[in-house]
Amino acid sequence: MAHIIRSSFLAAAAVVVVVLLSPFAAAQLRTGYYASICPNLEAIVRSSVKQSMAQSQIAGPAALRLFFHDCAVRGCDASIMLVNSNGDDEWHSPDDQSLKPQGFQAILDAKAAVDGDPQCRYKVSCADILALAAREAVSQSGGPYYQVELGRYDGRISTKSSFVLPHVDFNLDQLNAFFSGLGLSQTDMIALSGGHTLGAADCTFFQTRIGTDPSMDSGFAAQLRNTCAGQSFALLDAGTPGGFDNSYYRNLQGGRGLLGSDQVLYTDQRSRGTVNYYASNQGTFFYDFANAMTKLGRVGVKTAANGEIRRDCRAPN
Repeated sequence: MAHIIRSSFLAAAAVVVVVLLSPFAAAQLRTGYYASICPNLEAIVRSSVKQSMAQSQIAGPAALRLFFHDCAVRGCDASIMLVNSNGDDEWHSPDDQSLKPQGFQAILDAKAAVDGDPQCRYKVSCADILALAAREAVSQSGGPYYQVELGRYDGRISTKSSFVLPHVDFNLDQLNAFFSGLGLSQTDMIALSGGHTLGAADCTFFQTRIGTDPSMDSGFAAQLRNTCAGQSFALLDAGTPGGFDNSYYRNLQGGRGLLGSDQVLYTDQRSRGTVNYYASNQGTFFYDFANAMTKLGRVGVKTAANGEIRRDCRAPN
């Protein structure tokens, strides 16, 4: 498992950012957007992501994390994919270096596959391909299959300074403040946190909790101490690391949440009830996760007026 993704959606800068949601831009999204433009789009992306996941066990978790990072920073505009020659882009932010190349490659491969269809060539945004790839990463790992709203345009700007996400030691109030800025509720935040059923985190993100945080199970702390003595990361959900399920919430019940910002969802009485409900009702978790992903996918959507359809996901046209 040495190549499992080591980043976390909730592991980044401790500055809260408000991404404005344009009602007009969000209104352009619909599930049948490419029906007459690129009718085979979803099948093409599904096949490409399946191949990527077969080639690398971190491709799925990495693609899902890319979608989270992209939407929560500048909106869902694939700005996370841009690579600037001077290194001033989101991926090169010190807080974003843990995003894995396999995730980026999965999106680039899906884009190439889509553009390989003459009917689709240069007509589908990288932002939409990223949204579809995230759904496939979840579904093909055993999670819910949900309809993805499409019609996003790609952004043209990506800078290191624009990258801000919640920190691993955020409390519930800080988490809620950040997610409310994205138009998401506490329930949405708890459901999206369930994405931590896939992937891993660097030891630097949680080592200060070992032996000092009373909310961490002592046996789990000893296990993590041994793990980090031999390698630089630990699985977010060691029980079912390759499967998308509700075991993340059962881990929180047992004091086995890897990140402080995960475990606080159980230790804080205001969110514990939702954690308990998801822990015993996987179907409800799947339903709420799908709804939250749809809402997240509407954040900061670009239109033809302020976006484009990139030919290469790594650079503006």
